[in-house]
Amino acid sequence: MGEKKKEEKGFSIFDHILVPKHEIVPKEEAEEIIKRYGGKRYLFPLISHKDPAVVELGAKPGDLIRIYRVSPTGKVSIYYRVVMKE
Repeated sequence: MGEKKKEEKGFSIFDHILVPKHEIVPKEEAEEIIKRYGGKRYLFPLISHKDPAVVELGAKPGDLIRIYRVSPTGKVSIYYRVVMKE
């Protein structure tokens, strides 16, 4: 779906150097991650369903998003967010 949005807008926000890589975590893997980090989906930080990255990914409320952030030293940190509807 991200490719369709790119064609409509003519660009992808993920092409910008300041936007980290985002991906939707598959349901089975998401359940494992949620169990590993406390067992409750509501304990995860939230991200709006209107966030441009979420819109471009085609994520729905309740989906778990994995975000890869690269530090200036080259280390990659992984963050998780749950998509919420406002």
